[in-house]
Amino acid sequence: MPKRSSEAALDVRATARERAPGLVESASPHGDRANYSNSFPSIWDLLVYQRDCWERAILFWDTLRERGDNMLEHERLGLPPLLDFRTETLLDARTFQRPVNYVLLSISSSPVEAEPCHHPAKPPVIIIDPRAGHGPGIGGFKQDSEVGVALNEGHPVYFVSFLPEPCQGQTLGDVLQALRRFVEEVATRHPGQPPVLYGNCQAGWAVTLLSADCNGLVGPAVLNGSPLSYWSGEAGVNPMRLSAGFTGGAWLTHLIADQGDGRFDGAWLVQNFENLKPESVWEKYAGLFADIDHERERFLSFERWWNGYYFLSREEILAIVENLFVGNKLERGLLKICHGCFVDLRRIRNPLVIFASYGDNITPPHQAIGWIPVVYKTTDDLRAAGQRIVFLTNPHVGHLGIFVSAAVARFEHRAILESMAEIEALSPGFYEMKIENPTGDPDCRKPHYSVRFESRRVEDLHFSEDNAAFKRVNEVSEATELLYNSFFSPWVRMLSNPWTAEAAKWLHPMRLSRYLFSSSFSPGLRAIAGVAESLRRTRQPLPYDHPMLANERALIEGTTAMLEAVRMRRDSSLEAAFRLLYGGDTESAKQKRQA
Repeated sequence: MPKRSSEAALDVRATARERAPGLVESASPHGDRANYSNSFPSIWDLLVYQRDCWERAILFWDTLRERGDNMLEHERLGLPPLLDFRTETLLDARTFQRPVNYVLLSISSSPVEAEPCHHPAKPPVIIIDPRAGHGPGIGGFKQDSEVGVALNEGHPVYFVSFLPEPCQGQTLGDVLQALRRFVEEVATRHPGQPPVLYGNCQAGWAVTLLSADCNGLVGPAVLNGSPLSYWSGEAGVNPMRLSAGFTGGAWLTHLIADQGDGRFDGAWLVQNFENLKPESVWEKYAGLFADIDHERERFLSFERWWNGYYFLSREEILAIVENLFVGNKLERGLLKICHGCFVDLRRIRNPLVIFASYGDNITPPHQAIGWIPVVYKTTDDLRAAGQRIVFLTNPHVGHLGIFVSAAVARFEHRAILESMAEIEALSPGFYEMKIENPTGDPDCRKPHYSVRFESRRVEDLHFSEDNAAFKRVNEVSEATELLYNSFFSPWVRMLSNPWTAEAAKWLHPMRLSRYLFSSSFSPGLRAIAGVAESLRRTRQPLPYDHPMLANERALIEGTTAMLEAVRMRRDSSLEAAFRLLYGGDTESAKQKRQA
């Protein structure tokens, strides 16, 4: 099956073919593993396949039951961060003068290993996870993660966590002030060693805002799949940037936050991610059914994080949507944090490392790198500013894979950390980080792999632009938001209360589709649990090359291809409708700009 590249399901399972050696040991109706490669299914093949299908179906539904139970149990526990490491709370931003729901954690070690040895010459690393609907922990919910790699490399590691509920009225400016306090605390603990900031996805732009505000306080900043140029993207490939043009802008976000009694439910963001690429959702469940014997634990582990939805305050989400998603004000220096204070990315002096992937359809390289020629018109301009920007790309890994994939964490992220001294020693300029690994082993060490930094020119960054159309969308958004805020928002707020907000929370399709299969809501599934446990003890899966399994894989792949074709047609239609509604650059204008 093709590798998934949406936010919903990246690098959370290996292909069945990669697991074929494990399936070779499975018993078959013919004793030793038979060679089915060129045989036609017999009656016996059909019968044993039917038996295998029934067994996998029971195990599949039992897995969905357990997922629902895990989700409810996680809610009862208060949605704690899913970190596979020991932690100690250093600062709780709820106690600050302007309280926010952020916490600074010190990572001490894994639950099963001894205390890590910190190398005195290595700077501390602060890892910040995104608030994009989910809870914290994706940067460290397994040993082969950003947290684990940094610990193994001898860095003191700190993690910025957050809580499910925002503080009353907390703003984006309040969050940035709290993050600055966190950085100051870590810097105080490690004098003379500015901390390395790791920003995943949406946390990446928070890191850039922090870097622009804390000149000299932070060391290199690593931006993993982080969007900074929100209007950029490839036509027909990145449709999420067009969504505001069809919803009318920020007013819908405001409405949802009003209905939530001043809170915006992150489940809406996760639902948007799943809608972005429906074939990935199909692959997730089809892959689980096809390889239930190996996928169950991986599926449950990932889904525990994926289905833990957090809230943002109305003030936060509106500032993000209006200024970043719709307004694209960050790269243009128009983002206002507080009265009289605007963010200027040219103030950043610490080196930036930008990690993007061509397989990422949520934050493509366009959005990760496209801001550079806007802020720095030429390479000489970048050098005159004394800045060093390094970028590296992965050819195929998807969005979550940039900071979830074990192979990426063990290789690219380790290479980044091992090369920090070289990055800081670079002269001002724009560089591409090239990693050559002839062994192909993600666990290899230098000199078995090599890193070099090739000089690049800002002038060579050519991303298609259609700012005129997106400016019209921004104008529409400002008008509809003014209309909603003036005439409708007061009435919605008056009708909303904690009871209606809680009902809306539990009736959201993303939660409803999960907990309906739990033991609490579907008691009949408890009977399946006993049968499933018995099956797991006695199960004998069919060998990988069984002819009926080959037909099943072909059916799954065909369905995936069909859904992908439908999605591509949908995206191209949306692109055409967007151009019809908001116009676009004429061909002569494009040629003039390219010239």
